[in-house]
Order: sequence, then structure tokens, then C-alpha cells
Amino acid sequence: MSPPRPEWKARDMAAAHADTVVEPTAVEQTAVDPTAVEQTAGTGPDSPGPAGRPRRPGRPRSEQADRAIIDAALCVFAEHGVEGLCIEKVAAKAGVGKATIYRRWPGKEDLLLDALAALKTPLPEPGGESVRDDLVALMQAMAADYADPCRAREFALLFGEGAKFPRLMAKYTETVVEPRRDVIRSVLRRGAASGELRPDIDVEVALFMLTGAVLARGKHQPEGISAGYAQRVVDELLVGLTPR
Repeated sequence: MSPPRPEWKARDMAAAHADTVVEPTAVEQTAVDPTAVEQTAGTGPDSPGPAGRPRRPGRPRSEQADRAIIDAALCVFAEHGVEGLCIEKVAAKAGVGKATIYRRWPGKEDLLLDALAALKTPLPEPGGESVRDDLVALMQAMAADYADPCRAREFALLFGEGAKFPRLMAKYTETVVEPRRDVIRSVLRRGAASGELRPDIDVEVALFMLTGAVLARGKHQPEGISAGYAQRVVDELLVGLTPR
């Protein structure tokens, strides 16, 4: 049996349903083609975001409102942490009604997951011609997350509070982290199959050696993260992975 819902959610949901009529604010009035909305970071069809769920009939989704809500959620999260994040605060900061948020996200954890996913620099599509070049490009994208001080602080806050919210962290790993790791795994497996890497490499060990070097540097020395650092990480690892 699932644990009982926190009081904040019951309170916010009751308030949202009580507002049977919500006047659209300026940010809600701007509507765009729904296909354009799905291309927004964190809301595409391959993401865990609301665009991946069945769309309710009604007024077209507003990209401007989506972006305002995501930005507001990150701002409230940075100021108050996971526990202090509530739909009412996000709605006030975004300039929308609470019902507008609940039409997109069932609760604060779903909203926070999409907001954190939007923080991540999109991984480039591997070119498939050079394992080294593909790994360098992927590590550079990861390094960019920590080169931005604002992003680095928000990631640190998430991981610092993660132990208190195991369900949230498990969902974050499943929907945000693992798909990114799978891209790196695919490049390593391709290299082992093509002969660019040793056929007996341990893909999981190589994966965590690559990502761990970037994550650890980003956590402890974010000022040392750069595109050049990501390239050095890949080159050093490939010394042990390439055939002799």
C-alpha cells in the first residue's frame, strides 16, 4: 500500500478543485501550436513530462505558461527545497491559477521532475562514426550542466535532500538519469562491436568512470569543469579501453 499523501497536496488539490472558474492571466492567454509545445525542453514525447500523457480536450497548451511554470518551480525549489515547494507558491510566482498547473501536472513531484529534467543539457545524438568523438560530445554536454553555477546549486540541493525523498529520487533516476546513461551505454557497446574498443570491456564500469569523473568534479570543483576537461576524461579512459 502506498504511503498517505502529504497534507500539502490534499490542501492544494482541494483549493484547485474549488476554483471551478479560473480567469486566464496574461501568461496563460498566449497559445501556440501543440506540436511546438512538445518540442520544449522536458516536455517532448520521449520525456516524462506532461506532453507524454494524454492531453485533455480544451484550449491549446500555452508554451509561455509551461515555461513560466517550470521556471517558477525551479525558483521555489532553489529557495525552499523539496519540502517547501508547493503548487500555490509556484502558481503565484508564475502568474497562473493553480488549476492551470494541475491540468498539466498531478502534483508537485511530477512538476519538480519535469523542472529538473529541463535543467539538463540535451545530449547530442551520437554521430556513429567515432566512439571517441561521440563520448567527448556526450561528456561535454554533461559538463555544461555543472559549468552553470545556478544549475550546479540546484543539482546539489536535489542530491543533498534526496535521502529524505527516496520516491522522488528513484523516479528522477528512472525518468531522467537512466535514459541519458543508455545513450552512453549504446556508444560503448557500439565501440566494442566495431573493434574501436576491446570486446571484453565492462560497459557499466566504463559508464560510471566517465560520468563519475564529470559529476565528482562538478560537485567539488565546478570551476574546473570545461569542454577541455571532458575531452581529457575520455582520452584517459580510452587508454585502457582501446585494443592493444
